Amino acid sequence: MAAEGKFITCDGNEAAAEIAFKTNEVVAIYPITPASPMGEWSDAWAAMGKKNLDGIVPKVIELQSEGGAAGTVHGALQAGALSTTFTASQGLLLMIPNMFKIAGELTPTVFHVAARTIATHALSIFGDHSDVMTVRSCGWAMLAATSVQEAHDFALISQIATLRSRVPFVHFFDGFRTSHEVNKIERIPDDVIRALWPMDDVAAHRQRALDPDRPVLRGSAQNPDIFFQAREAANPFYLATPDIVQDAMDRFAGLTGRQYRAFDYYGAPDAERVVVLMGSGAGAAYEAIDALNRAGERVGMIIVRLYRPFDADRFMATLPATTRAIAVLDRTKEPGAAGEPLYQDVAATLYRHWPIVNSQAALPRVIHGRYGLSSKEFTPAMVARILDELQESSPKPEFTIGIVDDVTNLSLSYDADRVSESDQVTRAVFYGLGSDGTVGATKNSAKIIGENTPLHVQGYFVYDSKKSGAITVSHLRFSPQPIQSTYLIQKANFVACHQFQFVDRLDMLELATPGATFLLNSPFSADEVWQQFPVAMQQQLIEKKLKLYVVDAAKVASDAGLAGRINTVMQTCFFALSGILPRDEAIEHIKTAIRKTYSKRGEAVVERNFAAVDGALAALVEVPLPANVVETVQAAVSPIPETTDDFINRITKLLIAGKGELLPVSAMPVDGTFPTGTAQFEKRSIAAEIPIWDPSICIDCGLCSFVCPHAAIRMKLRPSDAAPNGAPESFRDKDWSGKDFAGAKLTIQVAPDDCTGCGVCVDVCPARSKTVAKHKAINMESKWDHLDAERANFEYFLNIPEMPRDQVKADVVKATQLLQPLFEFSGACAGCGETPYLKLLTQLFGDRTMVANATGCSSIYGGNLPTTPWTTNKDGRGPAWANSLFEDNAEFGLGMRLAVEERQYLAIHLLGQLSEQLGEMLVQDVLNARCSNDQEIIEQRARIVTLRERLAKVDSPLARQLEPLVDALVPRSVWIVGGDGWAYDIGFGGLDHVLASGNNVNVLVLDTGVYSNTGGQASKATPRAAAAKFAADGKAARKKDLGMLAVSYGHVYVAQIAMGANPQQTIRAFLEAESYPGPSLLIAYSQCIAHGIDMTTGMTHQKDAVKSGFWPLYRYDPRQARQGGHPFQLDSRKPTIPLKDFVMKEARFAMLARSDAARAQMLLQKAQADINDQFHYYEQMGAIERELCDATAEEV
Repeated sequence: MAAEGKFITCDGNEAAAEIAFKTNEVVAIYPITPASPMGEWSDAWAAMGKKNLDGIVPKVIELQSEGGAAGTVHGALQAGALSTTFTASQGLLLMIPNMFKIAGELTPTVFHVAARTIATHALSIFGDHSDVMTVRSCGWAMLAATSVQEAHDFALISQIATLRSRVPFVHFFDGFRTSHEVNKIERIPDDVIRALWPMDDVAAHRQRALDPDRPVLRGSAQNPDIFFQAREAANPFYLATPDIVQDAMDRFAGLTGRQYRAFDYYGAPDAERVVVLMGSGAGAAYEAIDALNRAGERVGMIIVRLYRPFDADRFMATLPATTRAIAVLDRTKEPGAAGEPLYQDVAATLYRHWPIVNSQAALPRVIHGRYGLSSKEFTPAMVARILDELQESSPKPEFTIGIVDDVTNLSLSYDADRVSESDQVTRAVFYGLGSDGTVGATKNSAKIIGENTPLHVQGYFVYDSKKSGAITVSHLRFSPQPIQSTYLIQKANFVACHQFQFVDRLDMLELATPGATFLLNSPFSADEVWQQFPVAMQQQLIEKKLKLYVVDAAKVASDAGLAGRINTVMQTCFFALSGILPRDEAIEHIKTAIRKTYSKRGEAVVERNFAAVDGALAALVEVPLPANVVETVQAAVSPIPETTDDFINRITKLLIAGKGELLPVSAMPVDGTFPTGTAQFEKRSIAAEIPIWDPSICIDCGLCSFVCPHAAIRMKLRPSDAAPNGAPESFRDKDWSGKDFAGAKLTIQVAPDDCTGCGVCVDVCPARSKTVAKHKAINMESKWDHLDAERANFEYFLNIPEMPRDQVKADVVKATQLLQPLFEFSGACAGCGETPYLKLLTQLFGDRTMVANATGCSSIYGGNLPTTPWTTNKDGRGPAWANSLFEDNAEFGLGMRLAVEERQYLAIHLLGQLSEQLGEMLVQDVLNARCSNDQEIIEQRARIVTLRERLAKVDSPLARQLEPLVDALVPRSVWIVGGDGWAYDIGFGGLDHVLASGNNVNVLVLDTGVYSNTGGQASKATPRAAAAKFAADGKAARKKDLGMLAVSYGHVYVAQIAMGANPQQTIRAFLEAESYPGPSLLIAYSQCIAHGIDMTTGMTHQKDAVKSGFWPLYRYDPRQARQGGHPFQLDSRKPTIPLKDFVMKEARFAMLARSDAARAQMLLQKAQADINDQFHYYEQMGAIERELCDATAEEV
């Protein structure tokens, strides 16, 4: 009799991780999207003391890379433990060497994989099967889950099967579509797990463990005489595995009532047309097959659950004998192959087995197609179209679906409205920003509905890989019946817009069904809001007879002390309008969820959220719809600037508009090359408040521009005799107070549609009014009060010429800010601590910079479409940027440096051979140019222009060979950029080697002390006593001193900097590092939202970091020793405040003090001792005389 489990509402990651945690003893983890939450759950459970089936708390340990995690699992398995890990994408690929070993040694384990796209021409964090298909030859069994429930169930079935078969398993489910989908599932009770648990096989595994009491040797090196035979010796284990898996599935069904098979068939028993697929696409296929069979067609599908070993006999037994045509669908692409993997398996199976099983029937026609790459939508309408294709007399043998392929013409067109959802399903869509809490609130809403009503619920969340501030769309379904709709909502009963600026940018009401409810967060009252809507939106509201409600959620949140966090207000309004639960009951559940979510941040945060709930409904107002449209007052979002660039007009503008799905294959760059300088066209306009400059108080310090994370505040000078022709009336300037450029006029201008409203500029502004309290030279004010004026001002500002680089001595703050930033308007979080360093880098060296960027936050806000922030000057020059991987960035950058030098050497060699034809004097001038400053570089570029002109007139193969190389005669500044997860952990080995090599590269480490990009997991840069994901009970070890490790070589320039604490030291370090003729390393303190601080005060927080000794400032310049001085310069004073006073301003420290005060106190005492010891050591370093040889890269 089936045991009834408790229903819970969770996502696929939690569902799988719960079983993995209960059935293992050693859990080796490393963060990678979208699999990181599995490790986070395991770490959190271990920190709570949660126990596994054997009554012990599993050891959860974070490694430096996925390769390290796999190696740890391998070792744990060999020593007789039950061990697992979680991963995806490139992380899985890093595990391949160990996977071959684990399988070769017939060692039972399960790797749980949230299947994700492999980076090829571009990185993608989204889901397909390219990663799991890459490991299909490793000798692992592969079990594919199609839903959140199956991710839970198959985690157990695969664990049982691996122990019984000794074949290791990859248990995978689709990244995001399953891993992050919230659904109501039935939890497997512990007594069911125990009843199924193969104790004898666990004992046998332990008996095989390495043990000096019964020593054996594994991992030998074998010769050709026996290796082949040894590989074949494992065959019986693989042959037995399908039966073992099916037996586990059958026994599982007996106890839970949920029956699975290696291949499951769904559809008409006499189907003539069948699709074969695996993964979450089965959900869409269910609905299509039901719709077509109701219409009298005979169709079905086979869901592949056990992909490896591929059991041909079971497949043939599952396929209806009436089948005449089959479409095999692969969620991956394998260029150059005869077909994708699943197709090849099915085709080979039919070729070999059909004549045996169905000797009287003709072999079915088999076609194959690709779908859903990088989480591309896959809908019931697409499945229906594929089944239609099988009816054609000559169907396409190979096809794609969901895109328009106008190059190889493989795509199938389809009617998107052909299959509709059931009327039993209620559908709601919520539009928000990545930082406003919409996604979190919708997840809580799904859990409230799932756990407090009999309804089934599904939540799915669409967001790109940008940081906070990107558009998010949350899809919420609830229904009396289980929900299998693994695709986005196409028709919604409820639409909520949580950010008013979207009304001009997005066609949100396209999804609204007639009579639907539209909830809008609006800064305008019910009387004012209608005329703010675009005419098209007004028409939709009227024609669809929508119910319109508005609430000023920002004001309610601000009044409650939650500025910017509108999620609680909007969630309360949703429950009030949807009627899913009685209003009072809904509010009670919302407050319970608030306490669960925010209690770790303190009671004050909980109470502020309660206040927001209580104030929400009073502010909710219904807006009666007028009979006719009216003229719109103003555009909420600035129109995309005009440009003659064909690529921008054809592609980028569509991407910005969210219409990238419409782009055909022919529009795509074939190799992933995209133009830079496109962020200027995005105009997100996400700030509620923007900084307004008051020139009457300004002291021209430039700090506001210096610290701006998004280059949204700019400084320019113009000569006093250059009249501001055409300047708007609101345009402001003042007399420049500097001695240089005497008589010039200064203007400081905000880009209102590019500003994120972080307020960092106001926080650092030192100029205060003597008459008006809290009034500074720059002040945050409502965007809506200044939007039109500031748009006009900024447009005029852009036409003021940039300062010539050779006229600016950029060695002080205000001088650097007169130079054009070539990193602007990124998608980084508001108040980001990383981006100001990148902006400064481009102001100092940008027009000759090459950047190798490690995967991480900086590669995502720096290189994530639709737009890129790296840009160019008026001459078309700017940073050339590329990303390889996470783990190899230092080596990637070194390769760039070596190529630059080799191109330069070859150019010099060819130039010497052509000296007579080109002119001896010009050649010598080019070869002898110093190029040590901007003036000399500009002069060299002028010589290169002349050189090109002369080269064009030389009819010689050598001249043609030299032409593409001449630009290499202008020095390139090569920068290797990444975060601490790269520099301290996964890429440390490569970084160490590159620094040791002595080559002239510059390394900038943006140190947030966590893996910011994957959600804030601990790295070896995480300070002692800080709580972080993967260190939920506080990090026990001290922070790795990366700078001193580099200093130990003696020939590396090293600086530790914090621009908010000492801007001048930061500038000096950049200039010294770039000028140093060898490897340089800058370690930059970068505040992050993961720290749990008010990001507005991020730069002030940097000052406190230095004052407390948490972040000492220093520079180590080997040149000083060679000149008889001290190479080590300690740039910060002795700590003046206790470490505790600084760290308790951060939630990552404070939350541990609340959850475990004794441990927090113990770790903080050790951390204070670390600080004292480190500063004393640095003081001693400054007094050490050190003699260094003048080593070259070759000598090193």
